[in-house]
Amino acid sequence: MITGKYPALRLRRNRKNSWSRKLIQENTLSSNDFILPIFLIDGSNKKESITSMPGVYRYTINRLAQIVDRAIDNGIPMVALFPKTRNSLKNEIGSESLNENNLVCKAIVEIKKRYKNQIGIMCDVALDPYTSHGHDGLIKSNQIINDETIKVLINQSLLQAEMGCDVLAPSDMMDGRVGKIRKALDQVGYQNIQILSYAAKYASSFYGPFRDAVGSKGSLKGDKKTYQMDFRNSDEALREVALDIKEGADMVMVKPGMPYLDIIKSIKEKFKIPVFAYQVSGEYSLISHAIKKKLINEDAIYESLVAFKRAGANAIVSYYADRINKIIK
Repeated sequence: MITGKYPALRLRRNRKNSWSRKLIQENTLSSNDFILPIFLIDGSNKKESITSMPGVYRYTINRLAQIVDRAIDNGIPMVALFPKTRNSLKNEIGSESLNENNLVCKAIVEIKKRYKNQIGIMCDVALDPYTSHGHDGLIKSNQIINDETIKVLINQSLLQAEMGCDVLAPSDMMDGRVGKIRKALDQVGYQNIQILSYAAKYASSFYGPFRDAVGSKGSLKGDKKTYQMDFRNSDEALREVALDIKEGADMVMVKPGMPYLDIIKSIKEKFKIPVFAYQVSGEYSLISHAIKKKLINEDAIYESLVAFKRAGANAIVSYYADRINKIIK
């Protein structure tokens, strides 16, 4: 509440000098705030560009050190792994998700072997990179079936935990999956594996470049509106978060990020739980292409990232993370 009035009170006085602006700034960014997504591909000695995402690449397992080293050098606490699975390995039930030699499992083993606990590993728990239809769950009679999908997600989670994953991130949006995964982990001694639930994941138009990056764009049949949230809803997000917290989520994710700053703020204020934001591929590509076309300047990156902190996010998943120290200077 403002307790004075003009002309005695002049808010511009505090903005006059850069040193003064620094002293009164309410939000800051550091490398500690970021998670770097990494895309994986089969093969050897490949660093493959992603046309729809300038400056982002897919890496083979033997080239992972190139990007993980950069993350560590920038002080990034955690990386998130996403595979581009060969079409020949995809099927209706996403069985490659349970293969201990799949791309994610091999990447976990490689990173842990090389870096130990220098950096955390977050693993996506969902079936869409592995299914021939591109959906996050199993399909029966043209419906995504919830409970049968959860059984597969439990096994996927246990496998990733066994390989050495630190943070399991169910992004599938099946009802009840957090509690079932937590119970299964605890029963076999994985009480310390953290769960970052994609609690408020919206059916959004901003995911296109990501689906291109993981190779599911062309295979997706229909849309995901029967399990991802309606972008017109906000109270529903609070219900989703409340349920996931009750089931054992350690942290929650809001995805996409910038169009949903109000959701981040509401969750943080109501639940006081660590809230993460995902600056998704569509957000990244829009900003990056606009900079490339000189429609905006590079300061827009910093501005967009500070917005998440201002809304209350504890951490940000962003494709800019490996460049964050240059961005915040």
